[in-house]
Amino acid sequence: MLWLRRRWATLGLFLSVVGPGIITAAVDNDANGIATYSTAGAHYGYALLWTIPIAIVALLVVQEMAARMGAVTGLGLADLIREQFGVRLTAAMMGLLILANWANIIGNFAGVAGSLEIFRLPRFVGVPVVAVAVAVLVMRGGYRLVERIFLGASALYILYAISAVLARPDWSVVVRAAAIPTWRPDSNYLYLVIALIGTTIAPWMQFYHQAAIVDKGLTADDLKYERVDVLLGVLVTGLVAGSIIVATAATLFPHGIQVGRAEDAARALAPLAGVYASLLFAIGLLNAAVFSVAIIPLSTAYAVCEAFGWEAGLDRSLTQAPVFYGLFLALLGVSALVVLWPHLPLVPIMVASQALNGILLPAVLIIMLKLVNDRRLMGSRVNGSASNLIATATTALLVVLSGILLVMSL
Repeated sequence: MLWLRRRWATLGLFLSVVGPGIITAAVDNDANGIATYSTAGAHYGYALLWTIPIAIVALLVVQEMAARMGAVTGLGLADLIREQFGVRLTAAMMGLLILANWANIIGNFAGVAGSLEIFRLPRFVGVPVVAVAVAVLVMRGGYRLVERIFLGASALYILYAISAVLARPDWSVVVRAAAIPTWRPDSNYLYLVIALIGTTIAPWMQFYHQAAIVDKGLTADDLKYERVDVLLGVLVTGLVAGSIIVATAATLFPHGIQVGRAEDAARALAPLAGVYASLLFAIGLLNAAVFSVAIIPLSTAYAVCEAFGWEAGLDRSLTQAPVFYGLFLALLGVSALVVLWPHLPLVPIMVASQALNGILLPAVLIIMLKLVNDRRLMGSRVNGSASNLIATATTALLVVLSGILLVMSL
């Protein structure tokens, strides 16, 4: 009985820690990401599946560093950047972050609109309803309630795995494609390779993950469980990305059906994989888009308030943290209005977001690597030789890929 009680106590402790890692990694599969995965599968079949294991390793390394810094220092990333590198650099990074995240939020509201239209709900009804619902949740719910709802939304990503199974792929081909890299002398193929690996890690993720750990009150004593949280989140991300590529590769690719948006893939699946596969894909897209329009504005508000020393946190009231909630509501409301604007071209906005992320990500990763190796901040929790080698190689790879993607986006 003592052994059983200890097991239950360990499980209870883990469940009290779990959240930030899973939520941050899950939102990485936003509407823009789903469109990229769908395009990869529809255009090239299973050929790009090998990028997913590489992306998973890169994401795991970076997210673990963010978790460790938040738990050990008790400070968010923007807070650490201001303290260690000064206000000017911090202000410049926050300016880029706001612009990049705003474009990301617009892209995800476009995903909300597109997925709702599959269910015959006009965007002029659906988008305002989603925006108001997200605003009410964040404004009225404390951290624990919001986190539980976000964890529930993370669980819905399993719908993509079900869609992949319903598509009836040849699993031996899937395994081989995931394990053996292939190459094609094709600029679009190169672009997708870079996009699938290089954009797996968005700048906003590092700021949100670290801020969520601080807001939740996790410490260095919780690191063992938080690492499991990070690993679970990364595995979910990889499963979702791979499932979307498999579902579209098994159905759209053999018929030469090209897609430009994630909702196009959901519609195209119906006659090929059945109405249930199409329905699950569309519900998954709606879930991902709504999830992202909640998290990305929150991430931005956390980062900006940390950077300039303003109060922030979901357990604080509007009067205690007016800038935090004001910035969150402004990003949410303006982005929703942009998507409702008739005939406004959204693709250039999404491309601009990608370019801004390409500028910001290398700086964020290099700064993180410097901070996580600073013994004054991290004490004995600095990177070891092996982890430092892996982290440096990962950072170098992502810096190069982000640079190439930036040039190709311009």
